[in-house]
Amino acid sequence: MDYDPEIYKLKAELCKTFSEPKRLIMIDALRDGERAVGALARMLELDQAVVSRHLGILRDRGVVKARRDGTSIYYSLSDPKICEACDLVHEILLTQIKKNGELAEKLVI
Repeated sequence: MDYDPEIYKLKAELCKTFSEPKRLIMIDALRDGERAVGALARMLELDQAVVSRHLGILRDRGVVKARRDGTSIYYSLSDPKICEACDLVHEILLTQIKKNGELAEKLVI
């Protein structure tokens, strides 16, 4: 197999995009379709400037796309596979938590 360092660098950069909990929450909020920045801010109970900053990072990394309608900017996921990837990570996390809980129970007994 040919390992292209540039591809791995790009993968690492994309993974960094998902390392901020607020951005993961925003991705989840966009799961059902596009939303305006203000609506996302209200929904997530975050300052609109914070939401805009994180959406800018997600947009720069190609995770979300923006659409302007008058004075409002609407964001949506650029690819539905993003949710699939997040769901897969969530499943792995739940499996790890379960395994760690079982291990903790064995150690306590």
